[in-house]
Amino acid sequence: MNSLALKPAWSPLTVVGTVLGFMIYWPLGLLMIAYVVWGDRFMNEGQELTGRLRQMGRRRGFASPERFTGGFTRTGNVAFDDYREATLKRLEEERSQLEAQEREFADFMKELRRARDKEEFDRFMDSRKKTVDGDAVVTA
Repeated sequence: MNSLALKPAWSPLTVVGTVLGFMIYWPLGLLMIAYVVWGDRFMNEGQELTGRLRQMGRRRGFASPERFTGGFTRTGNVAFDDYREATLKRLEEERSQLEAQEREFADFMKELRRARDKEEFDRFMDSRKKTVDGDAVVTA
């Protein structure tokens, strides 16, 4: 029965699917060949993409099943489970503190850019005013 599974490899089921795909509508046959040849690669990339999306969701604070259970099941050893929960809680608090510091630094950099831009703009306006005054083209 294992040889009849529809996996990205040449098996009796994929051969029959390819032949039927060409008989029904030729792009279906080509699609079946592409699945057999490149299916493993797409499945691996899909798993990597799922992992990346979960990681991005965790960074942005979106709820995930692991968030409610800590990502772990109980081991039966109460002392170890308590230690693990305390450690995970401490790490979560440290992560929150780091995110807060990151936001504070981003705000600081934004304010620094604003001050630098204002200084450059004021310098430009002063030089422009001197140029206009020096050319005796004073507008009222």
